[in-house]
Amino acid sequence: MTVTLFLHRRGYARAVTKLPPDDELVAALRAGDGAAFADVLDAWSSSMLRLARSFVSTHATAEEVVQDTWLAVVKGLSAFEGRSSFKTWVYRILVNTAKKRGTHEKRSVPWTSLLPGDEDHGPTVDPSRFQGPGGAYPGHWRETPEPWASPEKTALALEIREIITGVLDELPARQRAVISLRDVGDHTAEEVCAMLQISAANQRVLLHRARAVVRARLAGYLGVA
Repeated sequence: MTVTLFLHRRGYARAVTKLPPDDELVAALRAGDGAAFADVLDAWSSSMLRLARSFVSTHATAEEVVQDTWLAVVKGLSAFEGRSSFKTWVYRILVNTAKKRGTHEKRSVPWTSLLPGDEDHGPTVDPSRFQGPGGAYPGHWRETPEPWASPEKTALALEIREIITGVLDELPARQRAVISLRDVGDHTAEEVCAMLQISAANQRVLLHRARAVVRARLAGYLGVA
């Protein structure tokens, strides 16, 4: 069965099966195990699609990037040497593929420099929300932010999901890629640094700023301080 047909049939489903260790997984894929390939698609394609969207202009193009990535993975399995995790290797192929497509479109933010950009500077929270030098506790909150009620139930609301999706789409490309991998894809900081080839410090700054924007938008929607 072709990669294209697999992707269309499975529709980028969320992970439903725990994947085996890399050596077993790669061996199965090299042996042409269709079930193993389907499990990998289920586990990774959704987060790959979100990451690809950070580099290209449309959802359809991001889908093409993911498909091209899986084709490249299948063709290049013999080249995998295990120097990094198999997942990191796959995601690096995705990033390189997406970068090339984004550059071709001439609509993506350049990733040629790993130095912090404009989105890495400036306050993440309105300074007026903190006590000034004359306050009892300078630099601390004027009023402690109220906790959001029932976060598990709130997260299920369609409106909340739509808001989060909208905020992610508005973020600078680097911030969107990092928060998508960390908070949506549940990848570790080390994995994100390896996938995007950025420093640990830069990853922390980008994630912090992206989270601050999402929190501020949600706070406005929920009507909490």
